Amino acid sequence: MKIILENIGRRFNRDWIFRGVNHTFIAGKAYAILGPNGSGKSTLLQVLNGSLSPSTGKINYFFEDSLVAIEEVYKHLSLAAPYLELIEEFTLSEVIDFHFKFKSYKTGIDKPAVIDLLAMQTSKNKLIKYFSSGMKQRLKLALAFCSDTPMLMLDEPTSNLDTQGVDWYLNLVQQFAANRLTIVCSNQEHEYSFCDERLSIVDFKGAGVKGIEAKG
Repeated sequence: MKIILENIGRRFNRDWIFRGVNHTFIAGKAYAILGPNGSGKSTLLQVLNGSLSPSTGKINYFFEDSLVAIEEVYKHLSLAAPYLELIEEFTLSEVIDFHFKFKSYKTGIDKPAVIDLLAMQTSKNKLIKYFSSGMKQRLKLALAFCSDTPMLMLDEPTSNLDTQGVDWYLNLVQQFAANRLTIVCSNQEHEYSFCDERLSIVDFKGAGVKGIEAKG
């Protein structure tokens, strides 16, 4: 999967959230979008995943060298973010079944494997509304990582996770992020330490824009 941004900008009313973003995101690499809270990281991620249109500029998606229409991008994408809601009246088992009506499992993964990965065997018939915030975050991450999609987008992936949960997240990265185009929005280094390139949203607030720095 490939995403090409050409002079992308997004504004609300007269205020530019960011502008002048030029970059190509390619499969097999991981990118971090960095910046303080409220700086526009999530907005840029929503432009990248097609849920928001840019105010200026051009964005193109390619899968296996074929152009992907914007309305088809969701088929190639898995997303985990704090603002994504789970269906509270579903059980864990029902949420997994519902999610994988729209996505395919990664090779070697099925519903029992997802539940095992979550270590929630005793909670499979429990309603999501009774889950802790940490359990809900783990579930969002597991659904995204275990879906067979070429793009993986993560916004504040370890929110509501304890130290053990952070280690669990990093293990998911090792197991399931290889060969995908991975984009992480974060201001905590442990969430994006594995990323190959880092983009600071603050660099795109005015006319004098910079670029994406390679790790190292």
